[in-house]
Amino acid sequence: MKHKADTPEAYIAQLPEDRKEALSRLRKTVLDHLPKGFEEQMSYGMLGYVVPHSAYPNGYHCNPELPLPFINLASQKNFIALYHLAIYADHKLYSWFISEYPKHCKRKLDMGKSCIRFKSMNDIPYDLIAELCKKMSVDDWIALYENTLRPKNK
Repeated sequence: MKHKADTPEAYIAQLPEDRKEALSRLRKTVLDHLPKGFEEQMSYGMLGYVVPHSAYPNGYHCNPELPLPFINLASQKNFIALYHLAIYADHKLYSWFISEYPKHCKRKLDMGKSCIRFKSMNDIPYDLIAELCKKMSVDDWIALYENTLRPKNK
């Protein structure tokens, strides 16, 4: 579900009331717990948390003009999504998240490769998301990205 917005505040303002509250709280959780060096911006029509070009000049391999993405938050048609690229790239982090999720939420985990879907706005495990955000620094993410996701030049 695409929303046209130039700022995170404008993005959230367009949402239905129940989504505004949940996404605002999720945004605050991410901002309060991400390690120093990540920046918030609109990215791919969603709230994005990226490694800026000042820290990683190569940018994202799909489009080097864009900064390296890390986390995105979006209000989709039937759910709120948290996209976390390191969960996709780091099996240890993925396993940790899968094992911790039932301790924080009674609902079954609805997850794709890097997308965690929250269909009930009342069952978002904010404390778990806070822990997840703290698990990787900018330098850790760049190293993981370079070693696992970035295509190697031949």
